[in-house]
Amino acid sequence: MQMRKHMRGVTLIELMIVVVVVSILAAVAFPNYREYAARAKRNEARAALLQLATNQERFYLNNNTFSADMTDLGFANDPFTTDSGSYVVDVTAASASNFSATATYQLGGSEATKCLTFTLDGRGVKTSGPDTNCWVRKR
Repeated sequence: MQMRKHMRGVTLIELMIVVVVVSILAAVAFPNYREYAARAKRNEARAALLQLATNQERFYLNNNTFSADMTDLGFANDPFTTDSGSYVVDVTAASASNFSATATYQLGGSEATKCLTFTLDGRGVKTSGPDTNCWVRKR
């Protein structure tokens, strides 16, 4: 019975161990979350460019030329901003035989040094910069 009186609450050492464990978990989880969010934004830009290419092909079948106007291709604005507001997508060049579309990152930070731009043309050539592997899904 006496032993029970002395055992109340947690000690400072136990509390510090819990704080250290939570800190380690947060240090691992936060960078993974940021990378996951950046990948989602990249996917959004790639999807918008692929949708633009599909719409360009449809426009070409109907008009025998490509369009430089995003509203002709079914987008709300010219240039078009992705849903998250991270990338601005625009047709940078269009002629009767080819087009070039670019998605440009708008928010700055570390993502601007990785996947600042995505480019897609009418021949299906995909480029990105400054990292040249942005079209490939990274783990």
